[in-house]
Parts: sequence; C-alpha cells; structure tokens
Amino acid sequence: MGMVKTLTRAEGVRRFLCWLAAQYIRLVHVTGRWQVVGGELPQSFWDDGRPFILAFWHGRILMMPYCWRRRQPINMLISQHRDGQIIARTVSHFGISTIVGSSSKGGVAALRAMLQSLKGGTCVGITPDGPRGPRMRASDGIVQVARMSGCPIIPCTFSARRRKLLGSWDRFSVALPFSSGVFVWGTSIEVPSGASSTDLQAARDAVEASLNAITEEADRRMGHPPVEPAPRPEASPRSPGGLGR
Repeated sequence: MGMVKTLTRAEGVRRFLCWLAAQYIRLVHVTGRWQVVGGELPQSFWDDGRPFILAFWHGRILMMPYCWRRRQPINMLISQHRDGQIIARTVSHFGISTIVGSSSKGGVAALRAMLQSLKGGTCVGITPDGPRGPRMRASDGIVQVARMSGCPIIPCTFSARRRKLLGSWDRFSVALPFSSGVFVWGTSIEVPSGASSTDLQAARDAVEASLNAITEEADRRMGHPPVEPAPRPEASPRSPGGLGR
C-alpha cells in the first residue's frame, strides 16, 4: 500500500492514471446502451443559454461527464485533496473545467469563482455530500450558491445494470462495460435571494430529497435495491456558508 501511495504521488504516474480512467469512462459509455430520463429540462436551459447549478452525489461521479451536452462549458467544484485533483485531471479529458476549494480550504475563493462563472453564463457542478460525506446528505453550500447567484439547482444521477459498488464512504458506483445505463434528471430547485435560514434549510432538504429520489429511481430501473444514505450527524451543526465538508 505504501508503494502505491508513493507511485501515485509521482506526476507522470498520476497523469497516466487520469488518462486511463478517462479511457475507461469512454469505454463504458461507448459499449453501453444509455437512456436519459427528464433531459428536457437541462436541454431547455442549454438552448436558452441560461446557467444552472448541476447537483449530483459524490458516489455517482463516474459517468457524469456524459450527462452533459458536448462542448457545453461547465466548471466543477473540486476539493484540494489529492483525490480531488485526480478527479479534476480525469474530467479535464472531457473538456470539463474545475474550481478548486471546499469549506475547509479555499472556500471564499471558490465561492467567488462559482458566482463569477454563473454570472458569466457558465454552469457549475457541485457534489453536495463531498468531499468527505456523510453519504447522500446535502450540505448548505449548494443552496447558498443558488441564493447568491439567482440560478436554480438541477439534480442529476446515473445508474448501470452491470456495476460494482465500492466499500468507500460514498458507496462509489463503478459502471461496467457492455451494459445498459440511465441518466435521470430531477426538477429545478429555486432559492430566493431573500431566503431566511428556514427557507435555506427547506431548500437543502429539497435538494437532498430530490437527489435521493432520482438515484433510487435510476437504481430501480437498472434492477438494483436503493443505496441508503448515511445517518445524518445531527450533533454537528452545518455552516451556512460551507461549500462542502
């Protein structure tokens, strides 16, 4: 294990692994039969040039580059952790740009960059349970970005009939080649600029409920039982300005 960690710290090895991961994602997509449910909503935003905030769970990140319209710009929020940088390099092979930061590091700069991106007409993507969980529990950061930008949140997820669920905190879903899969979009969630703390909590709960509902639907369509969200740590107060955990 120590040798693996040492190797992944090497610049050339990391670059190769990210390239390899991108090729695997392409292989899964090109050998699969994929359908889209609810795609009319993001399509209308793309056609009209209206930015929105894409929300998806950390455990469903693998195939998300293919939920997105090709050549449609998006900036994805990625943590400064080494794992986050591996994700950033991998998705860059699909033309996806990244904003680096989280609530613990670079949060203010990341928030500023996301607001600037949305104001300029470019969508942003956020995993509201990342980078450390709890699994499938939304933080407040995404609704704060929506409130401050005036842009709606649109949830999305995927599932595949042939897959491997890892034992990681997020139950990371690895779709396998030569399978069928589905992308499911939820309805948009608006957060008024004058939202109270109660309104923000309701919006956060709506994001969480929508993402869990469409993830359950996607898994059901592919013949899988639902992945249960992690228990919510009620004793840990959420920071209203957090972009993640």
